[in-house]
Amino acid sequence: MLDDPGRVGFEYTDPSRLETRMAIYGRAAEAALDAVAEIHPARVLDVGAGTGAFAVRVAAATGAAVTAVDSSAAMVALAQAAGLDAIEADARALPAPAAAFDCVVANWMLYHVPDRDQAIAEAARVLRPEGRLVAATFSERNLEELWHALGDHTPRGHGFTAENGAPQLRRHFRWVEERRVTWRIAFSDRDGLRALVAANIRRAHLSERVAHIDLPFTAAARHTVFVAEGARRQ
Repeated sequence: MLDDPGRVGFEYTDPSRLETRMAIYGRAAEAALDAVAEIHPARVLDVGAGTGAFAVRVAAATGAAVTAVDSSAAMVALAQAAGLDAIEADARALPAPAAAFDCVVANWMLYHVPDRDQAIAEAARVLRPEGRLVAATFSERNLEELWHALGDHTPRGHGFTAENGAPQLRRHFRWVEERRVTWRIAFSDRDGLRALVAANIRRAHLSERVAHIDLPFTAAARHTVFVAEGARRQ
């Protein structure tokens, strides 16, 4: 479902649902930003950049020239409005020459791509030999305490997660590091929690069950920032 083009297209025609989900990714986003900034890149490509919020932060933190790419015309327009060089394009066919960037970012987006292997190969292609891919994603156990409290115990099997991302990256990169980021989130506002559940792509139907949860409620956010270098040239 997360890599269904029709569903993905619907989710990203309006930024509100994306922004609701991303609002609780704070510490993982900070870890991803650190992974980009520590190599002092001059040119960065943010693939699946959404509204461009992360790309703006990269530009401010590093001084790099940042290009944002997204398959959604609505997201590209928002990124351009934020002052970014933003292009509508498919992650599987990036509009850039080989070895053009010091860093490629692919945060919380590879599970949306039907052919992840091709998308990762494209990221490797446009990276310079010493370049770095930063790809953040969630664990299959992300917020599991919340989902269990709402009665959902069904394994989801997402395409690119903390559990299965590394071997996918190793097909295209010689070195892959996993930086796990876990923290506790205390939910005390019922309306805010309901909005968060309603914004979830697969579990929106559970939002009415929030009324039955005793607050405050605590769940663990579980994410991983993958850092990959040594692109294998095809």
